Amino acid sequence: MLYKFKEYKKSKIIRNHLKMGESNPQGERIEVTNLYFERNEKPWIGVMGEYHFSRDNRENWYEELCKMRAGGVTIVATYLFWIYHEEIEGEFDFSGDLDIRRFVLEAKRAGLDVVIRIGPWAHGECRNGGFPDWLINKPCQIRTNNKDYLKKVEIWYRKIYDELNGLFYRDGGNIIGIQFENELVDDAEHLAKLKEIALEIGYSAPLYTVTGWNSASGAKIPVDEVMPVFGGYIEAPWEQHMNRLLPSSHYFFNGMRNDSAIGTDLIVKTENDGWRLPYEKYPFATCELGGGIQVTHHRRPLIRPMDIYALSLVKLGCGNNLIGYYMYHGGTNKIGKLTTFNEDRASGYPNDCPILSYDFQTALSQYGEAREQYGMLNLLHLFGEDFGDIIAPMEYTESEKSVSRDDLSSLRYGMRTNGQSGFVFINHYQRLDTIENVKDVEFKIFDVVFPKFNVCGDICFFFPFKISLGNNRLEYATAQPICKKDNSYFFLSVEGIEAEYKFENNESIKPKIGEVVKVDDIQIITLDIEDAKYLRRIDGDIYIGNECNLYKADDSLKAIENGSYTYKKWNGTGFSEISVNVEFFEATAKFEVVEEPFVPEYIEELNIEGEREREWKKICVDRKDGFIEIDYKGDVAQIYADGKMVADDFYYGKVWRVPAKLLYGRECYVVVSQMKDDFYREF
Repeated sequence: MLYKFKEYKKSKIIRNHLKMGESNPQGERIEVTNLYFERNEKPWIGVMGEYHFSRDNRENWYEELCKMRAGGVTIVATYLFWIYHEEIEGEFDFSGDLDIRRFVLEAKRAGLDVVIRIGPWAHGECRNGGFPDWLINKPCQIRTNNKDYLKKVEIWYRKIYDELNGLFYRDGGNIIGIQFENELVDDAEHLAKLKEIALEIGYSAPLYTVTGWNSASGAKIPVDEVMPVFGGYIEAPWEQHMNRLLPSSHYFFNGMRNDSAIGTDLIVKTENDGWRLPYEKYPFATCELGGGIQVTHHRRPLIRPMDIYALSLVKLGCGNNLIGYYMYHGGTNKIGKLTTFNEDRASGYPNDCPILSYDFQTALSQYGEAREQYGMLNLLHLFGEDFGDIIAPMEYTESEKSVSRDDLSSLRYGMRTNGQSGFVFINHYQRLDTIENVKDVEFKIFDVVFPKFNVCGDICFFFPFKISLGNNRLEYATAQPICKKDNSYFFLSVEGIEAEYKFENNESIKPKIGEVVKVDDIQIITLDIEDAKYLRRIDGDIYIGNECNLYKADDSLKAIENGSYTYKKWNGTGFSEISVNVEFFEATAKFEVVEEPFVPEYIEELNIEGEREREWKKICVDRKDGFIEIDYKGDVAQIYADGKMVADDFYYGKVWRVPAKLLYGRECYVVVSQMKDDFYREF
């Protein structure tokens, strides 16, 4: 069947219409047009991953940031939670794990730019949205232009600035963006005031962002002062019911930026006053594509790698030009001097979240382990880095016929094009559902005719047409471009579709997986998904880990996984195999059922929604290296080491993995509370 698109309509490029853009002392400049971002006068797609410095230990920051960079992330975004730094009024703390200056410098050392999300309100499943209790208890109206509130905000902003002075982009530093507030969708005047205060203090960045989503027609923002950023999650653990959600709209190509589902636990629908966010002024940028999803007590979704990969690929196909994930790296909440710092119903929020765990089931776990989406997402990140100047100016064009939300038989597809060349995107994945196979798919785009192919199973992909590779014109490929190295171009073979490359004035070629094929001045290498998801570009070189995730830190190539490993390095004509021997002995643990040794300090977490029975086990760990696995079934689990809670978990169907170093050499117990039928589950 021939699948067609609606008519492509070229937009006019608008420049210098927003109060953004900046140069650094080296002469590099970041600019914002209405369609895309520019860096050094070239269209540019950044990849932004959220990692909260205060939710990890400072000794981990550099290694974890290096893992992010190896995963194709180019920008790290991080919240500053006010309650972490000024839990007691007037007592500021930016030391130790709260040292934002050190974190930004470590990010620069790892090769990452930084976006600081300075609030003052943040949410992030933090207590009071990050506000200190003392601020909440003051008589002034918060999150408004109330003069007493703004005085406190100015102090908070000044304290952050004092820590970061000299690290902004204009100074030669790596802070390229600042987000004001979060999920404030109906007060443009307040957002403008926050920016005004920041600029008066001395803040400066090429990009100023605010939340763009809302349950109506986009957030009310000061239009020329800031840029709206958007998001999309595959589940909604903040929903107050325990039913399965309707099929997610994020797996359809529809060009919509505004996800009205985000923040519905907190956002009140704005009045119908005719406001419409002028989307046409801004490039499509995201800050909260779900790299995973949070587990709340009443909703516990189970993330699958394709949930995340398909979401990001669809958004790229719909025109996303800043790929931003929340979260990309999980974390562990701190416990304050006065309270815990997690969001819960006791503090007035609609969700109970774990006291410590902020793992988020995301690409890099709270303890730095790589999940499968880490490698899969990197396929998109490498593409954005190498082909961003080509695809960023291309605009989304809809399919001829739209696909309804409950349609599990029609082909889901979209296109990005400049009217001559482009990429056709297909998604054949719907979370928790199965889409019927689609046979004999055929595309004729402009004067390019793709060969017929079948779309079967849980797959999503994109194919190029009329793209230049070296001095060659690629008419089409039925393989997905990944990246390039000198004259070598790497492609992904899509499962069930034969990889075929048709160049202008040449017959088509159909190479085998792994085969290196020369076409005039270039080479084509086609990889299967098992190799491609472990492909990394590090310091310009191409590596493929053999079922291991490679990264570089302190000039040393490493694997995220423990122990010996092997990898392949591209030498210009093929891959050379390399082995690395690392002496490693995994810790083992013994578990012994015991009577309750003490009343748990945080018993309220074990008794959410009522009193529950508890089972205790003593844990003995024989060494500090590696992870121990706790295969339990229950409601909530906590681990105490020498009487202090060091880890917790809301059970969602996965074996709980905990670093042995948290437990080694200490008297440790795990307590599990009774599971009841009082939460949404997917196991």
